Amino acid sequence: MRLKALNLTSGKLKTFSHSDCQFGYRDSIFKREEKGKWCITSVVFSLTKSPHKLNTSYGDISKTLESNGISNPSIADISRAVVQIRTSKLPDPAKIGNCGSFFKNPETDRSVLERILATHPQAPHFPLPDGRVKIPAGWLIEQCGWKGKRVGNTGCYERQALVLVNYGGATGKEVKNLAEAIIESVERTFGVRLEAEVNIWPGSS
Repeated sequence: MRLKALNLTSGKLKTFSHSDCQFGYRDSIFKREEKGKWCITSVVFSLTKSPHKLNTSYGDISKTLESNGISNPSIADISRAVVQIRTSKLPDPAKIGNCGSFFKNPETDRSVLERILATHPQAPHFPLPDGRVKIPAGWLIEQCGWKGKRVGNTGCYERQALVLVNYGGATGKEVKNLAEAIIESVERTFGVRLEAEVNIWPGSS
């Protein structure tokens, strides 16, 4: 895998290898030390037509395949299921302004999870290879009462709490203020601090 990016200062193109990008969970050098310096113009992926194992355990993929009557899914079946799930949960940007998923799913120590489970035994979570756990940010936000809530011209989408929407006329600062209010609310309730997945430029207004 590799990509090409345009340097916003010099105007020159540069090729970055997979290792150059330092990819992590919704993370890369373009969100850290190289943030705001490049515009990615193209990417090259290495794909296989014969995967050893299809992963259908994430999210609602298994449930969607089952509801569609598919017991032995192909790659195309899984792709269609993912599109179906996203279409049902995410707003159409042509109708409601949004930038998709706004927050990362937090990765935290198991001790934090145990504290949450003490008051919320059904809290969803996923184990990570390093012994930590991932907790769905959408669930945390929903438990704090934000899902479907409207604040001025902004709000949390009614079908997916991870998505912040602009109902029309909202400024960047309004969206940023909403995001900060949600972050503070979740941290106060669960002791978990959410991180924005989107890039927020200084002086957003």
